[in-house]
Formats: sequence, structure tokens, C-alpha cells
Amino acid sequence: MDVHSVSAAMPEMPAMVDGVKLAAVAAVLYVMVRCLNLKSPTASPDLFFQDSPLARHLLKSCPLLTKEYVPPLLWGKSGHVQTVLYGKMGRVSCPQPHGLRKTVLMPDGSSSTFDLFEALAPHSTGEDFTMVICPGIANHSEKTYIRTFVDHAQRSGYRCAVLNHLGALASIKLTAPRMFTYGCTWEYGAMVRRVRKLYPNTKLVVVGFSMGGNIVCKFLGEDRENQEGVACCISVGQGYSALIASPTFLQWDNFRRFYNFMMADNMKRIILSHKELLLGDGNGKRPSCLQEMDFNRLYTATSLMQIDDVIMRKFHGYSTLQDYYEKESCAPFLQNIKVPMLLVNALDDPIVHSSLLVIPRTLAEKKENVMFALTLHGGHLGYFEGAVLLPEPLTWMDKLIVEYANAVAQWSKAPCAASDK
Repeated sequence: MDVHSVSAAMPEMPAMVDGVKLAAVAAVLYVMVRCLNLKSPTASPDLFFQDSPLARHLLKSCPLLTKEYVPPLLWGKSGHVQTVLYGKMGRVSCPQPHGLRKTVLMPDGSSSTFDLFEALAPHSTGEDFTMVICPGIANHSEKTYIRTFVDHAQRSGYRCAVLNHLGALASIKLTAPRMFTYGCTWEYGAMVRRVRKLYPNTKLVVVGFSMGGNIVCKFLGEDRENQEGVACCISVGQGYSALIASPTFLQWDNFRRFYNFMMADNMKRIILSHKELLLGDGNGKRPSCLQEMDFNRLYTATSLMQIDDVIMRKFHGYSTLQDYYEKESCAPFLQNIKVPMLLVNALDDPIVHSSLLVIPRTLAEKKENVMFALTLHGGHLGYFEGAVLLPEPLTWMDKLIVEYANAVAQWSKAPCAASDK
């Protein structure tokens, strides 16, 4: 190439570089629009219910059920971002509610604990209410999303009792060779009984998050007596049936297999933190329920199902994983619940497969006491709200639970409610 050809090509170089930059920016924007679902619309929740006086009252008294849920503009329409932020951050500007820790000795020698937080204001009805709260898998009262919700509930006139899942708090050692499992209601039931004993005149609002939603619904449906004194039940983000969910948890679509791996890794850490009591004392002595366990399978497990098969089902004597999932899921017990019940899920939840949502939808269409709210966005227990980038301290979920409980409390005092029973 001669000098004239080189000089002729030089003016074109900046234009080529600018073209590459523009193409790169366009590619990044395209990925952002697709991955963050920026073109996805915002909408009010899809509601499934039977027309009844209670349902009509709820629609009038719970604006959050009928108004548009607006997540943060730049990232809030991604269920993955909502889920990851909930898991890593929990909430923004987390308050520090002060509670009193209670211990209940279980028949098998386990020491179950829960934290009790007194209301910071009178309830709007003038009555005494206690929210009995069951957190998600491996969670407890010190999690930021629990603290934020408890503070909001306290300021709204609710006493709160929060279960600490057996073995989840590093500061509390196990006193028997057993830890929390997917559907065991023993510790939650012990907490409810203690609250009833401490406050005989209180009305209970049952609240469960994710796995905790399965536990509270199963608890209420196991025995009709468990529903005595219960004003209502709210379950957020649960999957209803582990038997149906387990095969979907091994699928890579929507990255569920990755979430499965991360939760399994966390479960292994918790189990190994109680290694001496759960896995033996170093002298070859193991709990009788785990005598035949292959511990190499625990160390190499990459899914919750493998851990459940190796350890969790054996705490309660289940011979197969299928039997464990079938018996520990709340789905068979939902029909037995008579108190008002709100079930909430997000369509973009990357953990709960959409096939599982047939269960609450069918239930709500058959039972007058059940309402199912399905949001377009929210992820798994995210439900952040905000204008553009920074989310608000309180989430849509935090506010909805209190709003629904208030509506039921008002309904129970209304003359039409008394005559309708």
C-alpha cells in the first residue's frame, strides 16, 4: 500500500471505532432489556377467589391487591435480581427490633427457640393480635427481611413471635440429633402453644415465608384444633408440594438447578456446623436414625434432594424420599383449613415452577375462605418497590401482609361477618 492509500484510509478509522462502540452499546442495551425484562409491563396482581362477602370486603379494604405493583424500574422486573437481592441484602435500612428469646424443650430433647416482640402501638381494632411467623429455609429471627417485617408489624399493633428453625442459628447449639426439615410442624406448634399460654386472649395471625408457608399451612390443616383462635393465615412464596417441585428443581431453565446447588451448599454448611451431634462424636457413634447413612453422599451432594435423601428424611423415619416429600407437603392438608387464607406467589419466581401454581389457584376457585394473589414480578420473596434504582425499605409483601391482617380483623368485628358464620 502506498502513502496515498494509507492516508486515504486514516479518516475512516475513527468512524469504524465509533461504529464498534455503538454496536457494543447496542448489544449491552439489548442484553439489559432482555435480561432485566425492561419491556415487561407492570400490573396489579391476578386474583383468584370465589365471590363472597369476605372477598368483597377484602377487595375494598386491601388496595394493594387491586392496584398496580411497581418494582424498581431498572432491575425490579427481573425475578433473578429480586431473588438475589433478597438473599444477599434482605432489606434496605434494616431496623433492629428488640425481642425476648424463649426456649421450648421438645419431647425428644431438642431445644426449640423463638423470639417474641411486643407491639409498639395499639391495634386499630383495640383487640390483641399476635403474628406467629415461620421464616424460610434455614432462616430465623435475625434475618434482615424478618427484622424489617417485624418492625412494620409491631408499629401496626401486632405482637410478633418468630420461630428460629432448629439448627439455623449458629449461636444456638442443638441439644438432640435432629434439625429442621421441610414440613416438620413440631417446633412451630410448640411456639403457638406457648404464645397461647402466655396470651390467652390473643388472636393469632399465621404467617409463613417460602418453606415456612408450607409448614404453617400444614400445621393448620393437620388438626382442626390448631385453627382455634386463628384470625387468618398468610403464605408467601411457597411451593405447596415438594413431590411435584423436586423434578423441576433439577432443570436448568430459569437457572433453578443453580439455585438448588446454592441452597444445598448452604444446607451442608449448617449440617456440618452441628457435625459432632448429627454425624457422630468422633468415636464412630452416630444417632440411630443415621446409622446406615453414607456420609460421602453428603459431602458430594449438589442438590437439596440428595441431602434430603441422605439425612433429612431419616430424622422422621421415612423409608423413601418420595414418601417424605408426599407426607411433608402441605398440599393434602389445604382443604382442611377453614380460616381466611391469603396465598401469594410471583410469576417470575425462579425457584417455584409455574406448574406448582395450579395448586393454590384451584384451591381458591373452590373455597370461599381462600384468595390467591399472583404477581407478575417480585421474584422469590423480593417484592421490592421503588422509583428507578434504589428500593424502598418496606416491600410490597411487608405492607400486604399487614394490610390483609387488618382487613380480616375489621371483618371479624363487623355484624355481617358474625351473621355470615
